[in-house]
Amino acid sequence: MDVSPLRIAVIVGSTREGRVGDSVGKWFTGRAEHREDLVTDVLDLVDFDLPAGLPEHPTPDMKRFARLVDEAEAFVVVTPEYNRSFPASLKQAIDCAYDEWRAKPVGFVSYGYRSQGLYAVEQLRTIFTELHTVTMRDTVAFNLLDGTLDSDGQVQAVTTLLDALAWWGLALRDARAARPYVC
Repeated sequence: MDVSPLRIAVIVGSTREGRVGDSVGKWFTGRAEHREDLVTDVLDLVDFDLPAGLPEHPTPDMKRFARLVDEAEAFVVVTPEYNRSFPASLKQAIDCAYDEWRAKPVGFVSYGYRSQGLYAVEQLRTIFTELHTVTMRDTVAFNLLDGTLDSDGQVQAVTTLLDALAWWGLALRDARAARPYVC
């Protein structure tokens, strides 16, 4: 059994100017970095030149994103809610990989007004289920009208999410090593 820290890719899904996703991602990653059982790598979609349409052959940035998804053992998707959904940039990135997502856990950090981005999360769950991932029940969610990122409830939500992600990530790591996932 591999006892090395679980490699978590924190995917910042918004590419809009004026976004708060990078701040939310840094806040979350700052809390995750206190754990010795995890190591995080931020994949901010603003740093990838992903095409608006999927070309016949993957671009270098599409290949790079897919490679980083493949190297990760778990994911945390930081997503805003735009019009009761998640951003197109995030869907485009998700579609750059396929087999690379399989048999790995996915957690969510969402933000928005009033609904805290939870409509976006529910839609993302269906997409990640199709990709044969395990989505975490508990999320971290922010109401941007409150203007706070560090309430006791949110800090506890991070701990709960990371505990579940670590358990599933390590269990699935061992399972993939014992028997490759084929479906």
